[in-house]
Amino acid sequence: MLTVALTMVLLAAPLAAHGLDATKMVDLTHPFDANTIYWPTARGFRLETVAHGQTPGGYWYAANDFCAAEHGGTHLDAPVHFAEGKKSVDELSLIQLTGHAVVIDVSAKVANNRDYLVSIDDVQQWERTNGPIADSFMIMFRTGYGKYYPDPVRYFGTDKKGDSAVALLHFPGIDPKLAEWLVKNKKIKAVGIDTPSIDYGQSSDFKTHRILLAENIPAFENIANMDQLPVKNSYIVALPMQIKKGSGAPLHIIAFVPH
Repeated sequence: MLTVALTMVLLAAPLAAHGLDATKMVDLTHPFDANTIYWPTARGFRLETVAHGQTPGGYWYAANDFCAAEHGGTHLDAPVHFAEGKKSVDELSLIQLTGHAVVIDVSAKVANNRDYLVSIDDVQQWERTNGPIADSFMIMFRTGYGKYYPDPVRYFGTDKKGDSAVALLHFPGIDPKLAEWLVKNKKIKAVGIDTPSIDYGQSSDFKTHRILLAENIPAFENIANMDQLPVKNSYIVALPMQIKKGSGAPLHIIAFVPH
């Protein structure tokens, strides 16, 4: 995986050509710890100390083991997550995981509706104001729910765990009708959202996942700090842990923002 420093070096020239300042970055990643949000049926993040302190040789040594589900915290959904035979984490190219992005803000509509579905009209209204979304862009959907992370009741709708908790989930997502429209009318690289899932909390068929991932369009979920992004022309670098044949992976995602 490329380090942030190496990524900055490699991107500096092309970003400058697009009027972007490579020194101005926004980290869109929530930290991984005991409070990280995971699906109620998934095992959470665990960090276990292997060593932490002075060794008999007189030098400091620290090392940990960690364990986590693929799908939790700020993470990537690879297409194979809901589409048989489609790309796994390690099969996604860096070209697909980097690129310009637009931010479609529906937070005002979501404020009074936990189950809001981002609609075709939301995207079309954005385009009427800001111009057409170009090919090979990413679309980031800002619901405003990132401000509630990692409070499970406000962010998820419940703090309960297990199978019975799934029916209690309430958070906004992307309407499957919009997913179908995007596939038919746009050539996007990826979608991102500041909620636990691109499907809303009450979904039982995960149709938005099925539609987008079947077209090898990955999804970024539990995105942080989206309120710091402009409505268009930020440049996203989304680098997942390279889990071979993974259906998803923890994601370190950053944005370079315009001057």
